[in-house]
Amino acid sequence: MQQHRTVTVIGLGPMGRAMAAAYLDAGYGVTVWNRSAGKDADLVARGARRAGSAADAVRASGLTVVSLIDVEALFTALADADLAGRTLANLSSDVPERARKAARWAGGRGAGYLTGGVNVPPSGVGKPESPIFVSGPEALYSAHRAALDVLGTTDFRGTDPGHAQLYYQLNMIMFWTAMTGFHQAVAVARANGLTAADIRPYAAATTDSMRGFLDFYAPRIDAHDHAGAVDRLAMCAASVEHVLHTAADSGVDTGILAAHADLYRRGVEAGFGADSSSRLVELLAPVEQPAA
Repeated sequence: MQQHRTVTVIGLGPMGRAMAAAYLDAGYGVTVWNRSAGKDADLVARGARRAGSAADAVRASGLTVVSLIDVEALFTALADADLAGRTLANLSSDVPERARKAARWAGGRGAGYLTGGVNVPPSGVGKPESPIFVSGPEALYSAHRAALDVLGTTDFRGTDPGHAQLYYQLNMIMFWTAMTGFHQAVAVARANGLTAADIRPYAAATTDSMRGFLDFYAPRIDAHDHAGAVDRLAMCAASVEHVLHTAADSGVDTGILAAHADLYRRGVEAGFGADSSSRLVELLAPVEQPAA
């Protein structure tokens, strides 16, 4: 049975190579293609088949897993491929609306289409604890779930092909802002004679504490409960100003922190100083209040 399982991987950057390697580890027959040569040598040495073109690669397998820079790269790579009767699982990062555009494009050419968002770096690919969002036709997902679960544990997010990318980008909002915060903290630390290693344990403890804040605030935000019983936006704004001025006094770029401070100031100026800082959610994206 293992010898009859086949998959094609298009795009051999670090993520695509990790995906192809995971399939080889699982006993799949793997066909690979990349626009530029030379990235498949180790995979071919392990038994992967090098396709002569993207069209040849798609023809080799019922399921093609795509790992490219964005949807436009998919359109370019597969412009001349016969997609009829094939399934594309596009695990490239892009915005939700372009994922929907790609699904329409694939459908118009006779292909099934699944969108995916891989929530780990290449080193996490192939591990069962690694989450992967998937959306698209449920029957298509069910047909290919076993193959996709080779890469991690898939989490089906519904039939809208944009939803896997929406969930993925929501996580990326939190990830990139957190990493930027760490980089900013390291820059201030270095300006004051400290190293990244010096602050790493404290940064890790702060990161670990965030789960408790998320658990506390999420149900209150959904209930539009922004009472300032635990924290007050005015006090939070003062703290953010202290962060901003610490960076400025250290001679470190303050562009990101200034934008952050501006948001808190606007919240106070809008009359929310006595509310919880969670009120900023509705300042960023006003929503209709529930009926009394």
